[in-house]
Amino acid sequence: MKRLTISLIALFISFTGWGTVAPSQAQTTPGYSTISIHVHKAGMFSAFAHNHEITAPVTTAEIDAKAMTASILVHAADLKVVDTELSEKDRDGVQQNMVGAKVLDANKYPDIKFQSTRIEQTSPQHFRVTGTLELHGVKKVITFEMTGGPQEYKGNVKLKQTDYGIEPVSVGSGTIKVKDEIDLEMDIYPGEPSRGSR
Repeated sequence: MKRLTISLIALFISFTGWGTVAPSQAQTTPGYSTISIHVHKAGMFSAFAHNHEITAPVTTAEIDAKAMTASILVHAADLKVVDTELSEKDRDGVQQNMVGAKVLDANKYPDIKFQSTRIEQTSPQHFRVTGTLELHGVKKVITFEMTGGPQEYKGNVKLKQTDYGIEPVSVGSGTIKVKDEIDLEMDIYPGEPSRGSR
């Protein structure tokens, strides 16, 4: 069963998805824009698997409060697996699979982009944001809630991996698998310098 669990982890990190989640345990630096992605286990033997957490610096975050527009850019290669339950070796293996051709294919699809098409202020410091997310070469319209401003904005959204051409990993005839839906948190500081790899 241990080998099956490691196989799931190694195959996995078919990353990507977003939604309302518990406070992130990832280490981030206040004043720098980041995203945190939470991937959840499923299946009959899910107790033998792990939930996964991934973080990345935001390369570019542009929010115009007057024009009510927003754009966010993240380099896929900057996504890092930060699971504390895994050994460094296993974490590195998951990392390579995540950015590799079977999952994100960061060489072919280097950028994850969001561009707003409509932002509505629903109450003081609360906004409903609609726009296009480009991930893994697929563009989809999403809507999510953000709070804060003007120095810092926080948001969260749920995504389905299959909507972006990513097949959730399943091993052991489905007894251990990854949920299609994943959760994403955003902590955005407009105009702050990038910590991205480029």
